[in-house]
Amino acid sequence: MNNNTPDLDGITALLQTRTRDGHQTLNDAELRQLLEMAGLPLGSKQRGEQASGPELVLSLTNTREFGMVVSAGLGGTTGSLLAPALQKGQGNVSAAADLTNGEDLLASFKKTIAWRQLDGSVNDQTLIDSFDAFIHLGRHYAPTNPEAPFVIERLELNPFSFSDNRIAFSEGTCTFTRPAPIPAPRPVAKIGRMLHPKSIGIIGVSGSKMNFGRIILKNILASGYPAAQITIIRPNEEEIDGVKCAGSLASLEHKLDLFVVAIAADAVYDLVDEVIANDAAEAVMLIPGGLGETAASRDQAAAMMKRINEAHRSEDGGPVFLGGNCLGIVSHPGEYDTWFIPKNRLPQGQKKAQRNSALISQSGAFMITRLSHNPWLDPAYMTALGNQNDLTHGDMVNYFAELDGIDTIGVYAEGFRDLDGLHFARGVRKAVLKGKQVVLYKAGRSGAGANATMGHTASIAGDFALLEAVITQAGGMVCDDFERFNDLFYIADCLHDKRIGGNRLGAVSGAGFEAVGMADNIAADGFSLEVAAMAPETEARIGEILKAKRLDALMEIRNPMDINPGADDEAHLQCAEAMASDPNIDAVVVGLDPMSPVMRTLVDNKLRPGYDISDEQSIAHQMPKMVAALDKPLIGIVDGGELYEPLVAAMKDRGVCVFRSCGAGVKALSSYTRARLRAAEIRKLFD
Repeated sequence: MNNNTPDLDGITALLQTRTRDGHQTLNDAELRQLLEMAGLPLGSKQRGEQASGPELVLSLTNTREFGMVVSAGLGGTTGSLLAPALQKGQGNVSAAADLTNGEDLLASFKKTIAWRQLDGSVNDQTLIDSFDAFIHLGRHYAPTNPEAPFVIERLELNPFSFSDNRIAFSEGTCTFTRPAPIPAPRPVAKIGRMLHPKSIGIIGVSGSKMNFGRIILKNILASGYPAAQITIIRPNEEEIDGVKCAGSLASLEHKLDLFVVAIAADAVYDLVDEVIANDAAEAVMLIPGGLGETAASRDQAAAMMKRINEAHRSEDGGPVFLGGNCLGIVSHPGEYDTWFIPKNRLPQGQKKAQRNSALISQSGAFMITRLSHNPWLDPAYMTALGNQNDLTHGDMVNYFAELDGIDTIGVYAEGFRDLDGLHFARGVRKAVLKGKQVVLYKAGRSGAGANATMGHTASIAGDFALLEAVITQAGGMVCDDFERFNDLFYIADCLHDKRIGGNRLGAVSGAGFEAVGMADNIAADGFSLEVAAMAPETEARIGEILKAKRLDALMEIRNPMDINPGADDEAHLQCAEAMASDPNIDAVVVGLDPMSPVMRTLVDNKLRPGYDISDEQSIAHQMPKMVAALDKPLIGIVDGGELYEPLVAAMKDRGVCVFRSCGAGVKALSSYTRARLRAAEIRKLFD
């Protein structure tokens, strides 16, 4: 860290003097004075002088979603011209000031072209000191700091260069404002009551037809939640489906842990006031849409959110609200399901021996389709946030980051409320420090997509590149494609307990195209796996395996390796295990060649009865044992049609990570490896 403690009192006095003169922008002399008091290693270069080294930019920006963000990279005209042509992370790096330090930012900066242009002309400590100075300012003069006398809106040196390990800047700016009031904190501990309720109330249940409220009631009961712990709010009814009714919230005998609201949107606003006035529930689930998604409802929704926030200033914080416009929650530990989707339209049954993941989504349909595509995701909790009228992405991620038994958190977000991106990033960092993983799909990246999010969940979509940089720096995985999200959430869940020792890959397949395809897909998101050089002992062992199978004359031992369609189940697994035992290899991908006539991959092999997946020697039986015994990742590839779905299902049921194409499997492994290695860096720096 920078040994020069910033003179915050002096900087504040400077800003106060400037404000008294009616200005909120520093002139050149004042900016230099601020930078000196911040502890930057300044040289004597003046505005307009010719730069002697590569032009750089260093900035601190107050963003709507993430608060104070520090960025560094190529500056000046060169930076502007090259920016559109550079790959991710090559031009500049960004991080939330609260979640980084100079050493951490330098590690990312070293992956940029700006670092290569410096060519050793600046020592690491000078860069660390420069970054730390901006980070210190960003942490103090921040909209999230209740003690901040001012908020820096933008502080930028662009361009600047280094000379004799001193900063020489010719252009710079600093603007600042007075801080805005900070909203009351949400009582997020009540999320626990929402997910594990001892009592549930529901309003909007019809006694005569199958409306949304009635479907929700039936799903709660079908999940095993006791009818005696449920109360329906419905005047002039004794009971519905064996569940007792109450005439009003005021007539309840006890305070509810969870209150599910499934009535028309125009009646919700008064009901929210009634819930707060009667202190009727710890947590409220607002199912209806029309609470902020349309222009006509935005003022009413904003007034409702203001009343909810005022309730949070009460002694116990008032109730927390989920939604509106949300599908609801499936909580397996809480034994309830408030989704208004009939059970026969979704995969049924537990797919994992131990459910250890959580899925958070603004869109309920997103969760449903993910599960429909891959029921082996099988989260313990599935929570739809909808409009985030109260509870946010950041609240939920921070809750699950602390919850024992949850190892992987998946998130679909259309937009973050003001400063909730920072709250979310803190949750990601918290999860990573606890050995967990967070996978995020961010919607609304295009102009059309951002406009669509306003009509769906009233979300304001922010800058995707900034989000990706901040969340990745915090330790999360960010996806820009639905299939990538599916793959990363799945692989993260499968491989959480496996050791990631590095990026060296071993690959083997009975199909030649797969061996080539594995090598072609090792790079993803600016990171690449490395095709490992096998140890001589491993090559000798594989040679013996191939000789025993009479394949040695057909194949040359290499990595990736095509072991020929004549390789049976045992040959595939023995070669994969040999690679996994190699100290030079960190992870193995094995193509299982399902169409080979010598592989036991069919349910019913009519040409060779008994030579199928029921055989104890088949990969369906033997590969799960091998995977369970390994501490390294081993992924199976089954590239074949519907005929081989039973094989895939049998292996997934037994805990094997299986992909249906080598490209998807290797790319997912590459992105996952990058995130796990980044997590190890974070724990080393911040734990």
